[in-house]
Amino acid sequence: MKLIVGMGNPGRRYRGTRHNVGWEVLECLARRHDVTIDDDTGWAEVGRGTIGPHRVVLARPVTYVNASGMAVQDLKRRHRVQVEDIFLIVDDLDLPLGRMRLRPKGSAGGHNGLRSVIEALGSAEFPRLRIGIGRPPAGVDAADHVLTRFTDEERQGLEAALVRAAEALEVAITEGLDVAMNRFNAKTNLGNEETR
Repeated sequence: MKLIVGMGNPGRRYRGTRHNVGWEVLECLARRHDVTIDDDTGWAEVGRGTIGPHRVVLARPVTYVNASGMAVQDLKRRHRVQVEDIFLIVDDLDLPLGRMRLRPKGSAGGHNGLRSVIEALGSAEFPRLRIGIGRPPAGVDAADHVLTRFTDEERQGLEAALVRAAEALEVAITEGLDVAMNRFNAKTNLGNEETR
């Protein structure tokens, strides 16, 4: 069993904001595998299905991003998964818009939601997929930037990035994380500039 958690803030006010890109990837993955995410179990809405031979639970916490730890801890207990079988999808200010980075483990890297999960689980030994949302413009605070919506131009390119992110998760689950990292971590930005 794999537990895939997309981070985001609940409520209409936050739909489509940069901080909710984890939810958007999760929803794209759910559509690709005919999974309906609507079962409210405690601190999250969940859907159950399969990706390849693996049973998966797709979860959308209804806590705010910075309090995601209690939702993930509750999901881990309810679905009886090991820490290494939890896959988090989070936004990343330090990656160019649309760039993704898969990692098997690591620190919070300044992400308060990841920090909350690490503290709740008592471990950072879980894989995560970071999706670039770009740095804030000059004079804009990072905390404000993550709550802004993508421009129409950004949104056009982001749709393709969401699909690539869903594909990366599928490969990670069915072929292994190393294969997925080799295949997707070197992909291009939305501007199609090659990244090294």
